[in-house]
Amino acid sequence: MKSSSKTWLTFILLGLSLFSISFAADSAFGDGEKNWTAISMFFVFVLATLYITYWAANKTKSASDFYTAGGGISGFQNGLAIAGDYLSSASFLGITAMVFASGYDGLIYSFGFFIGWPVFLFLMAERFRNLGRFTFADVTSFRLQQTPIRILAVFSTMAIVLLYLIAQMVAAGKLIEMLFGFHYNVAVFIVGILMVVYVIFGGMLATTWVQMIKAVLILFGATLMAAYVLFKVGFNVEILFSESTKIHPLGEKLMSPGNALKNPIDSISLGIGLMFGTAGLPHILMRFFTVKDAKEARRSVLYAASFIGYFYLLMFIVGFGVIFFVMGNPDYTIAGITDLLKNLRGGDNMAAVHLAHVVGGDVFLGFMSAVTFATLVAVVAGLTLSGASAISHDFYANVIKKGNPVMKTELTISRFTTIVLGVLSIYLGILFEHQNVAFLVGLAFSIGASANFPLLFLSMYWSKLTTRGAVLGGAAGFIVAVTIITLGPAVWVQVLGHDEAIVPLNNPAIFSIPIAFIVTFVVSIMDNSKAAQEARAKFEAQYVRSQVGGEGISEAIQQYRQVNHPEFMDEQKAKKVTE
Repeated sequence: MKSSSKTWLTFILLGLSLFSISFAADSAFGDGEKNWTAISMFFVFVLATLYITYWAANKTKSASDFYTAGGGISGFQNGLAIAGDYLSSASFLGITAMVFASGYDGLIYSFGFFIGWPVFLFLMAERFRNLGRFTFADVTSFRLQQTPIRILAVFSTMAIVLLYLIAQMVAAGKLIEMLFGFHYNVAVFIVGILMVVYVIFGGMLATTWVQMIKAVLILFGATLMAAYVLFKVGFNVEILFSESTKIHPLGEKLMSPGNALKNPIDSISLGIGLMFGTAGLPHILMRFFTVKDAKEARRSVLYAASFIGYFYLLMFIVGFGVIFFVMGNPDYTIAGITDLLKNLRGGDNMAAVHLAHVVGGDVFLGFMSAVTFATLVAVVAGLTLSGASAISHDFYANVIKKGNPVMKTELTISRFTTIVLGVLSIYLGILFEHQNVAFLVGLAFSIGASANFPLLFLSMYWSKLTTRGAVLGGAAGFIVAVTIITLGPAVWVQVLGHDEAIVPLNNPAIFSIPIAFIVTFVVSIMDNSKAAQEARAKFEAQYVRSQVGGEGISEAIQQYRQVNHPEFMDEQKAKKVTE
């Protein structure tokens, strides 16, 4: 099937699926009456966003021109695309919900998601680009043995992708449930099906342009909402904060830490996980191959950090705006429930969507719902492809086939993995229904910070790192992080239904990151094998290359295209035949 046919089939399936939803249930906004204005705006903007993406992709011939000559887009464009990858609907809905419910603690998430970017800018970005590697496993195994590193990468990547997917599924399920009045479980199921359809038939459209358009729209919407809130309080945030404390059940405590995270160690652990987790996210590293050189890679991070910092600053204002305009408002609360923290229609995660209705009525509600949904679909597609790539590229192509895979088999494995991830995310999305989506994303960051960041950092800066030390250290960080998350209150009590948590923490980074570093350090120092000596001997060459670049980058980019953009290879072959 040709790419354009797949694209239009995707649009038609997406449109028909969403349209069928609107006939299947009542709206949550009109006491049984459908809000056709919001639903119409939702359809218009979702389909318009997808069409613009399709047009832009063809306009730039993204499968060919876009990746020719080692990537030709600017640092500004790539920064916007990275921001698009990073600013998921989970961030938009989750942080607003966190501020709405807990006030100051939402600020920890807001700044935590941002603060990792300076670390990334100064320590990682330029070196990644110069090394010519595009995944965590590629960078770490540059001078180490590939097989054990890639097996470890499969586990950590799949854990991160699954947690990220759960957050997106919960957000999408709640959005569809509230907008169309559908039962949450059915809404999650439909979103999961749409996700698989999108990735299998149109997943290759998840290019940089998707993220750029999405970033512009969500930044525009958030700016408008924050401007409205500030305008109503005379652009005086002090009035906003003081009036919010009068409305909120927490009162003056709203401006103090400890409302969501009772344990101070948990708060510190969360901050550490968010700070170092950015560098360990699998779908961020790939972005540095769409620019022409290391200088543009550095600029990419600078622009991305600016956009992301601006967005998270807006989220804090929007969160307090929800308290000011939505909390206790009978138009957005469930009659008969007096608890102001539990009576919001659709739950806390829908707080930002209600504020959109306050700001611009049904039209803006439809617009923000559509932007949020389009954001979600794009992020989910990117995440699913990252997970599928971990199995097909890291495990099948490099571990089983030792770098000589059968391309058709690799693509089949990738698509089968996509379906499995879709089924798993539906099940887990239902299981984690009542969790805050920003919290779930924070857990994904914790695993990235525990399993991936120590190895990335040490592989580039420490000459004595060995394969044995890297694998055991990364595995130790990963196991400790997953164990603490599973046995902590959020999962062990709230999800699995036990009476008391075995571990009193939800955020593991304060323990798992040091353990990963210590185990890596001790095992590497004690490792005097021949392989260890070879790895140490290769450090100087790797260090020089990470500073100045070198040969092999074009080959790495070509490998990236083969795995992630096989249509590019088809076009290249067709072009040669024509010539």
